[in-house]
Amino acid sequence: MGLRERFESGEAVLGVVGLGYVGLPLAVEMAKAGHHVVGFEVSAEKAELVNAGTSYIPDVPTDELAELVRAGLIEATTDLSRAGETDAIAICVPTPLNEMKEPDTSYMETAARSVTPYLHADMLITLESTTYPGTTEEVIRPILEAGGLKVGTDLYLAFSPERVDPGNPVFQTRNTPKVVGGVTPACTEHAVAMYERYIDTVVPVSSTRVAEMTKLLENTFRGVNIALMNELLMLCERMGISLWEVIEAAKTKPFGYMPFYPGPGLGGHCIPIDPFYLSWKAKQFDFRTEFIDLSGRINENMPYYVIDRLMDALNEQRKPLADSKVLILGVAYKADIDDMRESPAIRVAELLRDKQADISYHDPYVPSFSISGKTVASVDLTPETVAAADAVLIITAHKSIDYAMVAKNAQLVLDTRNAMAGINDPKVVLL
Repeated sequence: MGLRERFESGEAVLGVVGLGYVGLPLAVEMAKAGHHVVGFEVSAEKAELVNAGTSYIPDVPTDELAELVRAGLIEATTDLSRAGETDAIAICVPTPLNEMKEPDTSYMETAARSVTPYLHADMLITLESTTYPGTTEEVIRPILEAGGLKVGTDLYLAFSPERVDPGNPVFQTRNTPKVVGGVTPACTEHAVAMYERYIDTVVPVSSTRVAEMTKLLENTFRGVNIALMNELLMLCERMGISLWEVIEAAKTKPFGYMPFYPGPGLGGHCIPIDPFYLSWKAKQFDFRTEFIDLSGRINENMPYYVIDRLMDALNEQRKPLADSKVLILGVAYKADIDDMRESPAIRVAELLRDKQADISYHDPYVPSFSISGKTVASVDLTPETVAAADAVLIITAHKSIDYAMVAKNAQLVLDTRNAMAGINDPKVVLL
């Protein structure tokens, strides 16, 4: 039986390298389609949790994972030699930027090198880690072929960008369309055959580069438009206009407009990072992505703008920022999740500490995090806690927070997310 037939029959054993926000939900969907799934994880603790049927990813319910584990459909291991037992492997590892904002492909390369000794003929490898156009063929393909098997004849290699939106109650792994581009037409066909088993809509494209560029386009589009809103926010503040009200008015147009919102900076594993992959790669073609670079600078400057606005607001109350008690509400990068990756709250907190503010924070999803190397714990949100702060700074607008209580007891609130929309209180300052 060939590989495509094993996919179609559900007999193919599937592997996932990296059981994080992308890999674990993917493994669950594979298993729900009837495949036996082997998850590979460098963290022994995470592997043990998976094998115990305990989820550490909010988008994966523990009871759902536990049922699949009990059925023998999912198992996790730190032993990469078991990659040889699989018919296909999806690599879902981080792709951060280094200090020079250059792509760090080391995690992908390590994952590829780790599985290469155990590859066998008639096997599919897909890369889901967001990266720059050319990575699959220029970086990953040579690593895999070093084992002696050739892509397109012995092996099938494709890129299919993850499109995870943590905490999204509507669009999750299964019902988010999957873009797939292979190194060869046969690679694309085999990848489509696999993904069609557990993804509702699969969108094949002509090459890995097109698939890689698709993900960067999606997130660069968001980053650029958010930067536009952030720039307009600063302009409207000088003009005495509420940009938030302007956006609400503009949203009434039924065509030609899509709302984006300003904020304290970008967060998450994609939007703050992906445009820099593209600008870095563009330099190899003697091309400067000035529009993208400008939007990156605007978004990166927002934590500094937040601090300036907070200093101005405190100054009106005859208080310096130094030694003022600042209570930060919400430190996750987006509302109603526990993900801290690239959260603007990290930089805001560091800047507050540099200004010698006395910092505390409350986040129902994040029990602790590190500020300039020092771990701080979330405090209880009570009227007394709020009243004791010289300023409350809303960075992430979790729905569970009682904003009316905050407004009632606070001395000053700087709201960077319009979380207090509808609360008319002179103590509340909108970013």
